Amino acid sequence: MTQKPDSKTVVLRKVIDDKEASAIIEDKKTSIFKSLMKKPKKEEVHVDSIKLFYECLLMVSGKYVADYYRKAVHTVSVDSNVKEITFGGGTFSIRSKSRFKKAFVGNRGKNKIDLSLEEHVFIEEKDELVFDHNGTAVKFPFKINSKTIENYPDQILTKNSANVKKIQITYDSAINSLKEVLKKPLEADIRKLNDEFILDEITQVYIPIYEARLTGPKNKVGLLRLDAVRKKIL
Repeated sequence: MTQKPDSKTVVLRKVIDDKEASAIIEDKKTSIFKSLMKKPKKEEVHVDSIKLFYECLLMVSGKYVADYYRKAVHTVSVDSNVKEITFGGGTFSIRSKSRFKKAFVGNRGKNKIDLSLEEHVFIEEKDELVFDHNGTAVKFPFKINSKTIENYPDQILTKNSANVKKIQITYDSAINSLKEVLKKPLEADIRKLNDEFILDEITQVYIPIYEARLTGPKNKVGLLRLDAVRKKIL
């Protein structure tokens, strides 16, 4: 892909403010320093700083369409007194029976005829992949609608430009990953393959996340991350 595809930018709204975020972090601050043997007291853990970051997730959606011809064998059942059929200008004989089957079924059973033909196959696969800002494929747990997104995303990102974590994965890499997911292996014996990958949409979704730098017992340093959309410690 020689040209960078178009994309849209979305910023999710916080459901908590700085004060509430600080209270949640204060309540959960000991969690990252606890061990199987001991959990530190709250007074042993100090919150050094709390910053709000906007962390990018990249959403890529598209579809793969294909049609081709493949060889196939279809079996039809005919009456026991039918020995062959004509179909499409060809003559097809019944499948030979084993001695055991002849003895067991006799003349009562149906005869089978194998028809060698071609199938015209059509495929349409749709999917969406989401990558975190490090380029790792993740599940997307958020809802995107008029109630959950900011009205002026570019202004928010510009205002907080020092605390914006952009994606590390390139568009091309993300798109190629989606292609690999959509384009399933095809049969070996096919002909007249026509296929196409269609990119539907690329969206950069910025998630507001509070990061608290903490100092615990024995001057151990830790980082506590709070999802400001779901009020969830990450």
